[in-house]
Amino acid sequence: MAYIGKTPVLGNFIKLDAITTSSTASYTMNYAGSPYSPQSVNHMLVSLNGVIQAPTDAYTISGSTITFSSTLSSSDSIDFIMIYGNVLDIGTPSDGTITAAKLAGGISGLISWQSVQTTGFTAVAGRGYPCNTTSAAFTVTLPATPSVGDTIILLDYAGTFATNNITLGANSNKIDGGTANKVLSTTREAVTVTYIDATQGWVASSGVNEGTVALSEVPISIDYLVLAGGGGGGQGAGGGGGGSGGYRTGTANISVGTTITLTVGDGGAGSSGASTSGSTGSNSSISGSGVTTITSAGGGGGGSSNTAPAGTGLDGGSGGGAGGGSGGTASGGSGNTPSTSPVQGYNGGTAEDGSSGNRPGGGGGGSSAVGSNSQASLGGNGGNGTASSITGSSVTRGGGGGAGCGANGTSGGTGGTGGGGNGAKGGSSNSTAGTANLGGGGGGGSDFSDSRAGSSGGKGVVILSLLTSKYSGTTTGSPTVTTSGSNTILQFNGTGSYTV
Repeated sequence: MAYIGKTPVLGNFIKLDAITTSSTASYTMNYAGSPYSPQSVNHMLVSLNGVIQAPTDAYTISGSTITFSSTLSSSDSIDFIMIYGNVLDIGTPSDGTITAAKLAGGISGLISWQSVQTTGFTAVAGRGYPCNTTSAAFTVTLPATPSVGDTIILLDYAGTFATNNITLGANSNKIDGGTANKVLSTTREAVTVTYIDATQGWVASSGVNEGTVALSEVPISIDYLVLAGGGGGGQGAGGGGGGSGGYRTGTANISVGTTITLTVGDGGAGSSGASTSGSTGSNSSISGSGVTTITSAGGGGGGSSNTAPAGTGLDGGSGGGAGGGSGGTASGGSGNTPSTSPVQGYNGGTAEDGSSGNRPGGGGGGSSAVGSNSQASLGGNGGNGTASSITGSSVTRGGGGGAGCGANGTSGGTGGTGGGGNGAKGGSSNSTAGTANLGGGGGGGSDFSDSRAGSSGGKGVVILSLLTSKYSGTTTGSPTVTTSGSNTILQFNGTGSYTV
């Protein structure tokens, strides 16, 4: 740019190092221990023995050497030499001395890129961070005392944000107007966050993957227990016990605002008449948009007929026990059908030929054990259920139903722990149903001497547990809501929903 007159001089005002005088007129000028050359003699203020010296007349300079017009002595004192500045040179600013307000265009684009980050750290305004989450997810904590216009850039160095997320820690400020932390969960995502004010806090001001939500809510961790309805007991010479409903537990991370539907399966009906199998229970499930569906299969119905293999128990979450007969060995139904990992239930017990008038059946499979095989005069016991403390206290659920036996037998089988019903004994005792909301299998019935039907399986249940601080309170289906420690527990005894 052209100027009328002299080029303007901008200051870089400094005081040179002290000089000890001696019997000479010339001295080297130093600043911070190094030789210093002023722009010109007119850019200096020199005091000698308390008197300001006239430039050119009293002293001249050549490079870093000042020469006085007369020889000094050791008794003279050069009080100070001040430098007024160099042409168009303001020197190097001190750290933190230039604010956004001092820049005509703000600080947009003034980003200092850092080395690749692989573990959690606290970010500094004005810096860009490549983040590598190949090994593990980690948290980037935003500055605690931001200023308006502070800008930070984060990018997915290795394309692994979708697998191992970056959590953006609010650090007692707001992000997008809320106090919750956010996550970066899109592959190859790059996002710029800028501090706007105390109302909105940090806001995403740009992103590479357009069309995606740059800053997502941190998913809520929810523990679940999904138990299907138990199978009904069969009715034969000694009806097979019903299998327990499939039993599945785990933890799901579900996005805020998602509505999940919870379906609770009914227990299967007991035998509808002499020599008929029990019905398989209904499935229970958790499902929703963006949620991995969890389905537990209904328990298999107990077998029935006196003639094998028609007495075979039905497959299901746990298999139904075989019905006792005279035509050879009948097999229990297969548990864990369809297959899940970990297994959701176990096989029903087998039934072998027995003497006329007893012919006991096999016990229904439970959620943690197979149903017992029939014995010479005893119906097989149901397999035991599984204990869980998801509600805050230990409760056992998913017991298989005990098998029935004929009038000449000793007794029907006992239901497995966790709600399994007991088997009948012809001529003396009826079967009992599986316990509702414990998903127990129904007890097997008997045809001998009199007709004692198999009983129905118990209804299933779906239970959720999450931090009370994350509980939204938005439900349908009237679940039972309780608390235990820092968690809120929702028990759905019937179908309903929960919005995270």
